Amino acid sequence: MSNFFIVTLLLSLVGLIIGLIKPSLFARIKLPTRKLVGLVFGGLFLVSFIGIAITAEPTEQQSQTSLSPTPTATPITEQENQQKQTQSDKNQSLTVISVVDGDTLKISSGEVVRLIGIDSPETKASYYAEAKNKLTELTLNKKVRLEKDISETDRYGRILRYIFVGNMFVNLEMVKQGYATAYTYPPDVKYSAQFVNAEKEARNNKLGLWSLATSTPTPTTSISTPTATPSQSGTYSLPPCASSDCDCGHFTTHAYAQWFHDNYDPTDKHRLDRDADGLVCESLP
Repeated sequence: MSNFFIVTLLLSLVGLIIGLIKPSLFARIKLPTRKLVGLVFGGLFLVSFIGIAITAEPTEQQSQTSLSPTPTATPITEQENQQKQTQSDKNQSLTVISVVDGDTLKISSGEVVRLIGIDSPETKASYYAEAKNKLTELTLNKKVRLEKDISETDRYGRILRYIFVGNMFVNLEMVKQGYATAYTYPPDVKYSAQFVNAEKEARNNKLGLWSLATSTPTPTTSISTPTATPSQSGTYSLPPCASSDCDCGHFTTHAYAQWFHDNYDPTDKHRLDRDADGLVCESLP
């Protein structure tokens, strides 16, 4: 329809120009004067112009719609990506094929998993074999679900995960039964409060490694020989983290942490004295 109005527009424009220059040419159609020619062809020009505008409007809108940019997908934030990864981990079922120690195992995907939020005795430390055997009992050859916190891997390339066998939270179970201690290491602290509470219960009930005699065990080769007095050595036991990496979450009181620092870690390799004032874990009771 718009093509008709375009042709009419062009013809009316030509007729208007010719009529204004030589109106006598239109005398046969009773348009002898420039005024009549202007009125007729000018009106026809105006009508054609309006007709083009009306009929062309839907096409123009359609063109604008087709030319409008496709909405860009909202970028996935790091938090959303982490949530998707966590959900993917939860839905993924893998088998434990071997156990390294009380807090590390290997799964059927070939990856080595370090259990988040807990710490078990290292090789040659007291209760190492018992902790490894307990984790073996809970997980070996069983289907497990993995749940991620914030970090993907540790500095050794092991993936950091919470482990579930059915409805059993393996990380928590190891602490509850006294085969591991709570190990709070930000930013992976989702269940840290549960681990700390579980350790307190295990300690109070003298379960697992907490059932050992309170006398101080012989330190491993990585710990210097202490110069504690007899009264000090009979008060506290060396925590399992001593051969790896302790933080304030491994100690129940400031006095316990201070005893460990003064007798086993005077150079503060475990970084318990963050403000270097000689007092460690001052936030503890």
